[in-house]
Amino acid sequence: MSMMRRALLLAPLVSLPLLTGCVTATVDEMVFNEPVEGIGDASVVILGRRHASDYETEPDFIECVGDHISSRDNSIEVIDELDFINALYPWFEPRTAPLYPEDLEKLLQQPPVAQRLAELRTQYMIWIDGSTIRTDSAGSMTCGIGPGGAGCFGFGTWGNDSDYEATIWDFTNRAEVGRINASASGQSYMPAVVVPIPIIAPVQGTACDSVGDQLLQFLSSEY
Repeated sequence: MSMMRRALLLAPLVSLPLLTGCVTATVDEMVFNEPVEGIGDASVVILGRRHASDYETEPDFIECVGDHISSRDNSIEVIDELDFINALYPWFEPRTAPLYPEDLEKLLQQPPVAQRLAELRTQYMIWIDGSTIRTDSAGSMTCGIGPGGAGCFGFGTWGNDSDYEATIWDFTNRAEVGRINASASGQSYMPAVVVPIPIIAPVQGTACDSVGDQLLQFLSSEY
């Protein structure tokens, strides 16, 4: 068989659409002092908790939540996590970052911190704590190369659970003003008859959208 003929046979396999598995999500919201008309010209920063030894809140999840908010209300200025940490080094490194709202008063007594926050116009800081983990897997798959070509046969499945908590701190009032819990779970599949076809459950993406939507209700004047 010619190389041209092989390319024509493989083309439909490469262009297979991405299939998605089912995801279930739950959201709990508790807001104490919700802005009435958005946050105006103030800015917000979203940070991931990384002080635990057994896991860290994924940087790509923090970026996803920030992008979700900015894309739906471009009047909200979301400061990049890394830019914020670098601008206030070393006060927001994992070992030195404030763990409780009561720590804000002491933190803002540091002139460099107060000055930099004023320059950034940061009113709200949102801590996100959590992670996405694989819960189980089953099945098997074998791949090989023979005289007729390469191929894979088998079936695999695995589950993922996402669990995140977003805590909203107000620098002006030196207090916690809201809290959101979002969880999602789903099952992904990988059947293979010659070519593996991933059917991925967008668990982390669903959790990101859930957290982002709830934060928009707090921050945006359009929701």
